[in-house]
Amino acid sequence: MKTAKTLMLLGLFAVSPLSQAASGIAFIHGTGHQTDALNDYWTSEFVNSVRQGLPNSANYTVINCDFDQYMWDEAAAGCLATQLGSFIDSKNITDLVLLTHSNGGNVVRWVLSNPTWDARYPKVIKATSRVIALAPSSAGTPLADAVTEGNIFETTLGWILGYGSNAVKQQQVSWMAYYNANWLNGTAGRPSLGKPFEAVVGSDVDSAFWDSDSYCGGYQYQVALETTQNWLDDCSDGFLECSSQSAAGSVWFKDKQKTWGSEPLSHQQSRRACFGLDVFIRNRI
Repeated sequence: MKTAKTLMLLGLFAVSPLSQAASGIAFIHGTGHQTDALNDYWTSEFVNSVRQGLPNSANYTVINCDFDQYMWDEAAAGCLATQLGSFIDSKNITDLVLLTHSNGGNVVRWVLSNPTWDARYPKVIKATSRVIALAPSSAGTPLADAVTEGNIFETTLGWILGYGSNAVKQQQVSWMAYYNANWLNGTAGRPSLGKPFEAVVGSDVDSAFWDSDSYCGGYQYQVALETTQNWLDDCSDGFLECSSQSAAGSVWFKDKQKTWGSEPLSHQQSRRACFGLDVFIRNRI
């Protein structure tokens, strides 16, 4: 009788929700102070499509933090760690995919690279299985230098950069070179991040008004990014050069290698359901 009761208790524990590991995904925005990133940064179309790749599509969270600050700031990495920690605890997440865009990849790299900086970081690191970094600004951008110097890029790229915030200063090329050499892992000559960091690289911008593909993500943004692309390498998404996007971790793919119709992904389109991007990520997770 005692043995039977013991087996029954073991059976109850075996099916208890608290004992069941779960997979989840976090959508981590780029530069900017977000309070409604689902609608203002990603769109429901993109998020709802991607999360269908999870065993339980309800296991997702959309981060809202102040990424206008330096990556290590309490309002940036501290906020990220708090929100991810709450998500991990509430859903018992043990297999967490971090989907980042642009400067969000730097904030995540800060957490992964500095586990003893903050007591909240180890929980996030332990649960994280992979980072999918969409157009990460891993080596900065010359446009951040231009904005910091206060020239025409302030008005042209204010919608994405934020007019000389600390996060913009951080993404200056020389500043990111310093951080990569001293504080961040995952780049050449530095220790590994310990987790896969897979970059999706955008290589060009299309803004022809007669081409319907130019309207995915908002035609006005394509025009702005086409303009700023003139100050970047031939291979760029209008905000970041391909070399910067490829600087940390490994490259999962360069846009035209996978996108429907071999279309390029501008910096704006790499956070939208453009040319199958959402489907590729959905299948990846």
